[in-house]
Amino acid sequence: MSTENAAVNLSGMQRAVRWYPPAYDIRVEAVPIPQIIDPDDAIVKVTLAGLCGSDLHIYRGHEDVDSDLTCGHEIVGEVVALGPSFRADAVARPQLYSTLRVGDKVVSPFTVSCGECHFCRIGFTCRCIHSCLFGIPTLPGGQAQYVRIPKAGGTLFSLSALKSPGPGATKWDLSHLADSSLILLADILPTGVFAAMQALQHPKIAPILTGRPYPYGGFVPGGPLSQGQAANALEDEDRVLTIGVVGLGPVGVCATVSLLDILSGLERDRGLVYQVIAIDPLEPRRVKMQAVYETIQASGKGSCRFVVASVEEGKKLVQEWTNGAGCNAVLEVVGNTSALTTAYDIVRPFGIISSVGVHQEPPLPFNGRDVYNKNVSSDFGRCPVRAMFPIALEILLKRQDVFGGVGTAASLIDRIVGFDQAVEMYELFDKGQCGKILFDPVL
Repeated sequence: MSTENAAVNLSGMQRAVRWYPPAYDIRVEAVPIPQIIDPDDAIVKVTLAGLCGSDLHIYRGHEDVDSDLTCGHEIVGEVVALGPSFRADAVARPQLYSTLRVGDKVVSPFTVSCGECHFCRIGFTCRCIHSCLFGIPTLPGGQAQYVRIPKAGGTLFSLSALKSPGPGATKWDLSHLADSSLILLADILPTGVFAAMQALQHPKIAPILTGRPYPYGGFVPGGPLSQGQAANALEDEDRVLTIGVVGLGPVGVCATVSLLDILSGLERDRGLVYQVIAIDPLEPRRVKMQAVYETIQASGKGSCRFVVASVEEGKKLVQEWTNGAGCNAVLEVVGNTSALTTAYDIVRPFGIISSVGVHQEPPLPFNGRDVYNKNVSSDFGRCPVRAMFPIALEILLKRQDVFGGVGTAASLIDRIVGFDQAVEMYELFDKGQCGKILFDPVL
């Protein structure tokens, strides 16, 4: 590591939030400050680290992890050291290898992505051939003072580069962006956007967006005969888009806010008529979602129907609003069989379930016959956060009315605490007694 690629002496120890098996054992301990191991590495000084619902899977002992680890996969910080791959004359590599500098402000996705393999090039960055999740025994997480970022030129997202882009690139005004809101870019806001995009880009939604009956809303082979069938007109009621959101924790709120932002744009640009039913069994989460919705400016939620409901109320409303047909799409953002059952119950035939919850070993609550009988499409899996960053950042910039605050009725972020409160925060978060928690290593 050259002297120009290091800003601080990285010898010595740091404080970190640590988990010990088998479950529910959080400790704050001194561990060695990470070092550059690979030429593509960066060391980031952590300014904020998030406590995410996904952290609870390991906390509860549900992930078959049998070794202690440094927690956390949501990271905002400052680059303090770079490996030798980072140099101004770097070519045929992701752009950050030639532009990232010590002192730059960055956000890290929750997984490593090289930016160079097939999966990264095509946008499926969470399935990079070098993919690795932060906060596991083999890759220490970000709930620490410093963190090592492998394949940093493909993984990191530089906020400093957005403020001072190269020739021809768009300059972003980040002056009104709250630092606390940046943590949402590391995981839960891109995941919320991904849940919405997976549904809205699905071919089964195309007839509603285009006004052409299936399968003529998208690519269709053939000539005038097949194309002519697309002229069959849809009735107004056929073009009402009904979407359910199951789960209103922090990711569910991000998914709902993102969905409303996208739908309001489609209402404005294409005259789309839509209705959204946001469902959660817990009253505090429903209250939070309602407060968030009321805070969003009209331009970010449109004028169509929106309601927050309990599970049974939601099922009833779906039947009433759709004359028994069900939702065109359901975003499932919990990751358990109960939520999937609700999603299946309210989705209509030829509907789609977009599931971004982190599911565990229990079998899915429906079988092949169930999904065949309903023609249900189900998309599962991890969000390709690095690919979703630009869309998520645009929504974050527009929605500082709900994402920019801390500790208010409509704020997604509940509080910012120091590591000394880590044990208590994990316990409260596990019991659903607090909202999104951020750790500031300096406090």
